[in-house]
Amino acid sequence: MTAELTRGQNHPLPGARLEIRVSAGTPVVAGATLGDENGTVHGVEGVAHPGAPTLPGLEVSRQAAADHRLAVDLDAMPDTVHRVSVLLALPAGGSGPARFGAVAAPFVAVTGLDGDEVASYTLTGLEAESAVVALELYRRQGAWKVRAVGQGYAGGLAELFADQKLSQAHQLAGSIHEAVASGLARSIPAPPAAAPAHRPDHGATPRTGPGGTGGPVAPTSPYDSQGAPGPGPQTPGAPGQHGAQQPYAGGPDGPIAPGEEPATAGQPSAPAGGRPIDYSHPRRQTAAPPPPPPAAPPAAPGQPARPVAGDATGWSMEERLYNQVWGMFEDLARTTAAYRSAVDFADSRMEKELDQALSDPRNRIGGQGDAAREAARGRHAQLVSQAREVLDRDVAQLVAEAEVVEPALPAAFARWDNPVWHAYRVPMEIPMAVRLGDLHLPEADRVRVPMLIRLPLERGLWIDSGRSASLDGSFADSHEMRRLGLETAVAHAARLLAVYPAGEFTVHVIDPAGSGAQALAPLVQSGVLAAPPAQGAAGAADVLARLTQRVDLVQMALRGGAPDALPPGLDTSQQLLIVNDFPHGFDDRAVNQLRYLADEGPAVGVHLMMVADREESAGFGPLLDPLWRSLLRLTPVADDHLADPWVGHAWTYEPPLVPPGSQVLQQVLAQVAAARRSWGR
Repeated sequence: MTAELTRGQNHPLPGARLEIRVSAGTPVVAGATLGDENGTVHGVEGVAHPGAPTLPGLEVSRQAAADHRLAVDLDAMPDTVHRVSVLLALPAGGSGPARFGAVAAPFVAVTGLDGDEVASYTLTGLEAESAVVALELYRRQGAWKVRAVGQGYAGGLAELFADQKLSQAHQLAGSIHEAVASGLARSIPAPPAAAPAHRPDHGATPRTGPGGTGGPVAPTSPYDSQGAPGPGPQTPGAPGQHGAQQPYAGGPDGPIAPGEEPATAGQPSAPAGGRPIDYSHPRRQTAAPPPPPPAAPPAAPGQPARPVAGDATGWSMEERLYNQVWGMFEDLARTTAAYRSAVDFADSRMEKELDQALSDPRNRIGGQGDAAREAARGRHAQLVSQAREVLDRDVAQLVAEAEVVEPALPAAFARWDNPVWHAYRVPMEIPMAVRLGDLHLPEADRVRVPMLIRLPLERGLWIDSGRSASLDGSFADSHEMRRLGLETAVAHAARLLAVYPAGEFTVHVIDPAGSGAQALAPLVQSGVLAAPPAQGAAGAADVLARLTQRVDLVQMALRGGAPDALPPGLDTSQQLLIVNDFPHGFDDRAVNQLRYLADEGPAVGVHLMMVADREESAGFGPLLDPLWRSLLRLTPVADDHLADPWVGHAWTYEPPLVPPGSQVLQQVLAQVAAARRSWGR
């Protein structure tokens, strides 16, 4: 199975003879450097490039091309070589792009001689860089591993070589570009891009903020508690991968519109110079690599282009829809930020004008003071009205886009009431992401943005059963909240089971007091659970012991460079543990085991989903705090506790519950159970 790496992640290499395959949307220069234990390159003779393509154990391409295959024989490397850094650079002086942020994200894969991929890495998060260290093959305790690096350099090859302590950095960079220029006529051109459809609100300007990218972006999960976007690689990276490297990217990154001044506190977001401001986020692109997106229907003159499902970048319809949903998410976040900023400016301006009017003694006599106050209120209303018109325009465009995107979503991205579930079949491949609910803002309640989380999960889930009142004013007692929390957990577990191939996802349940029998009935009756729900302290201890042992075994195998050396019969599928009614039936040892699973489990395919009320668990004190922090908090009722990674709005989250009276959950689980039986699981 291919390891899809994120920035900084490593993976053992199974053999010495390898190929490194590079795919980019434009001709790039591929090369490699041979460094010592510290990564230092001792002279130009340690660099393989188009002018000197062959070194002991290494051969690179002789020209710039959109696709490369680098041959590597690690056994033939000199003993002094401990790091092989694979670098990519854009040709200098030509008519092509000058920065990686203007092209699709390059893709690098390490394969065996038989073509089977060992590890792959998509270099997202690049912007002004013209050279990048993509991968690093490094020697550790006699074994070789690969690490995803993704370190870019705006100064190009000269800065890259200087960073590796090469004294002749500028001379070597110049000679490489000269060698590339002499053979540029032989380079493979990039495939022609499809003509982008005209979208007034979604321009094709690459992202201009820190960590932006002009190519497909795959953020994993930037959602975090309000005001605290998750930590980066995930990304984005990960996707991160909407920022530096993800899965968790955070913070505003770039102007609201190319060529326009961003609306910030103290500045109006009204049109500047009579021109309308484009509030779409700068990263959105419509030119996708093959297969091309469907063409947009022609629009009437003066009218915005009709939205089309899948018009974002991506190599498949699933990836294009994923990126389009993320684009809608960012569009709505930024246009709402501009509106709020304009309203704040109007409020502060009116207060200042009112203070000036009251401080002038002349305005205290006659009607001059009333006139000044009325004029200030009128200017305030005008500014707010202008900002609202812009927001309504952008929201209307997003509503139209959502109306065409939602019906086109695959099952993993779709709501439970989407007709796609009526044609559900157990998939053969793991999707990019899964939908865990909907998000919306109070200023744009008509737009529901799917909350997509990358797979496999990189952090567990905490279904908070302790909140007694939802945003709509309804009230639920503690028993009702626990029931709703477990039903929400069952809906999440059923969706995860449905989007994984048969036998690739296993669910365990701990229900110490047996209080969740009714809510767990769909999972129990369909037969998709690995075993009946564990009850009592002994049952909980047994499940926790088995899962912690599995984490230990897989970690030891990976660290020892022998991922296949696992005990016979060990279930290698992804594991999910649902814990209900916590903390009843759990002692300090069990809590430590849960913390261990939450921290170490996701990296080796063991995930935790807790249904709990934190206030009821306060007796564990500081022992419990790291557990809560490591889990993504979701709620069984609408709540505004999640923040976006761009401006930090408080988004209202709505859980993906099954419509009342619907049998879709039972039908889907029945197919999953039948597929598992056919595979002997």
